[in-house]
Amino acid sequence: MGSSSVTPATVDRLCSEIAQVRSAGHTVVVVTSGAIAAGWTALGRGEKRPADPAVLQAVSAVGQHRLMRTWQDGLDPHGLLAGQVLLAPLDFVHRTQYLHARGTLAHLIELGVVPVVNENDAVADEEIRFGDNDRLAALVAHLVQAQLLLLLTDAPGLLTADPRLVAEAFLIDEVVEIDHRLEQMAGGAGSAVGSGGMASKVAAAKIATWSGVETIIADATRPGVLAAAVAGESGVGTVFRARPQRLSARKLWIAFALGASGRLIVDHGAQVALAEGGRSLLPAGVVAAEGDFGLDDAVEIVGPDGKVFAKGLVRLGAARSAEWIGRRTDQLPEDMSHLVVHRDDLVLVR
Repeated sequence: MGSSSVTPATVDRLCSEIAQVRSAGHTVVVVTSGAIAAGWTALGRGEKRPADPAVLQAVSAVGQHRLMRTWQDGLDPHGLLAGQVLLAPLDFVHRTQYLHARGTLAHLIELGVVPVVNENDAVADEEIRFGDNDRLAALVAHLVQAQLLLLLTDAPGLLTADPRLVAEAFLIDEVVEIDHRLEQMAGGAGSAVGSGGMASKVAAAKIATWSGVETIIADATRPGVLAAAVAGESGVGTVFRARPQRLSARKLWIAFALGASGRLIVDHGAQVALAEGGRSLLPAGVVAAEGDFGLDDAVEIVGPDGKVFAKGLVRLGAARSAEWIGRRTDQLPEDMSHLVVHRDDLVLVR
């Protein structure tokens, strides 16, 4: 649920719906934005939010407990408890932390608590963060092995165009595959209150559907939206169908949780070997390297057409790229890996 939708009235109504679907035997995990917005409102410094990341972190510390109070107030009439869980990207990158996060959520659910998840904005490293809670929600959906991810916003779903500019814009009811055209249709940033927008929600839907989780983008103000989504009612929003082949947790981390430290440009033969043959990337197939990446950093892999088609963890660093780019195995120094990216550390993103 995005910041622009987190109002006491909307949260109260959704908490009532959470109680309703829980009584029907379903489990609900909430991923909520709104700490910074709540903190800035409490500070009473005017409508214009600061841009300094360090100030925003401090503001989120003021707002986080207020945000949780809003959710607990909404759950109180239904005899439910909210359990705060603050996550960071590294919780999804490191296996031990990933398992700890999964265990915490599982125990909260077993105790009958409604987990309320947010990014740990107050201490998040500006260079290593989710950036918006849509992406976090998609990763949490994978973490808890959800059947459905519901992304609530201030729009009825994904529209064919911006309705403020195109009167004939209409709702897209179903998406089977997210392609570049659809991503472009989603547009740019959203409201001044939040950090996301429709583009971030489509990106989150891609993460979720690639991990086997059906996703719906819907209007947070629509009465009964949660129950309708769980029941699979038509017209509730834009439904993104899950892909039949789901990514493993490790490959999901590589594809979506790790920022790329550079790029590798490969020739046509290498692209075919990776994309169609399920092979590892060898130095001989690399034409050029961009960025200052080190061992085990994530890099994007680009074909001859200039488009990114894969992402992976490198076993060779950029500092010695002149010694391995385009080289056959017998031409490599003895102390150097014979692979640039192992197939187990590579994900096709197209």
